[in-house]
Amino acid sequence: MGKRLYILSNGRLRRQQNTLVLETEEGKRFFPVEQVEEIHVFGELDLNKRLLGFLTQQHILLHFYNYHGYYIGTYYPREHYNSGYMILRQAEHYLDGAKRLDLARRFVDGALFNLYKVIRYYRNRGKPLDAVERAIEAHRTRVSEVEDVAALMQVEGKAREAYYGAFDVILDAPDFAFEVRSRRPPRNRMNALISFGNTLLYTAVLSEIYRTHLDPRIGFLHATNFRRFTLNLDVAEVFKPILVDRVIFSVVAKGQIQAKHFDEELQGLYLNDRGRRIFLEAWEKRLNATFRHRGLKRNVSYRRAIRLELYKLEKHLMGEKPYTPFRARW
Repeated sequence: MGKRLYILSNGRLRRQQNTLVLETEEGKRFFPVEQVEEIHVFGELDLNKRLLGFLTQQHILLHFYNYHGYYIGTYYPREHYNSGYMILRQAEHYLDGAKRLDLARRFVDGALFNLYKVIRYYRNRGKPLDAVERAIEAHRTRVSEVEDVAALMQVEGKAREAYYGAFDVILDAPDFAFEVRSRRPPRNRMNALISFGNTLLYTAVLSEIYRTHLDPRIGFLHATNFRRFTLNLDVAEVFKPILVDRVIFSVVAKGQIQAKHFDEELQGLYLNDRGRRIFLEAWEKRLNATFRHRGLKRNVSYRRAIRLELYKLEKHLMGEKPYTPFRARW
């Protein structure tokens, strides 16, 4: 499996035979194309059509982020696995209200189960989180009762609100007080970490969707509209607690990310270049970490788990086997 290439410096990316060449002020770096599966661009990057043609041939996605680390968009090469049959199945499940609600419920139930597991993990280690655990359990019981997707998203929102209330208890780090969820701009350091981590997860799921027959434009929990991609947002909900949040807890608790790794701009706080590098290193480590997969009875990486989740979704859409969301087992 190819690796992810993160470009944080300004420079130029070009093709040299079967090699990608990154030219920056620090010099040239060479990346054999067969070792690269996706590229994440945070700096100002010059490239040309010849390079894009090469990336298309090699099925390499190019994700772009702005100065503050927010996702801008993706160069999504021609879908080499795209399936008209699968697009029709996705559309059918979206347009049929009962089928859409069923799938949306499955995503939310998976997300809330994993929120619960994170809270249970820290409660078992002595953190006073009994009330938060009970609140999430209560919201989980409502998932099967609501009658539309909008109400379902409200249930998830309430559960996540209770869950975020546990962050200060888990970390006990005044510099990273949660306060309240804030986006665009994030008002404090914790919110900046959550926004950056969620963005990385959205693009990670999008990259995995590209390797399947699924169309990323048709989601079920998140409304399919004029937004470019929605299916990756659905699947990401299941993995946020065990990928994004666990990385945040780790880098803060170990003191790897500190107050000095943030800059204040436009009435918001954002990770600076050094902070992003530290977070990306921890993120890569988490994606590549392995665990014992109960179904396969072998070790798989969390990145692979995302792909397996998509395969399960394909089977659901084809009527082969109902989708059961990934559940953390630690």
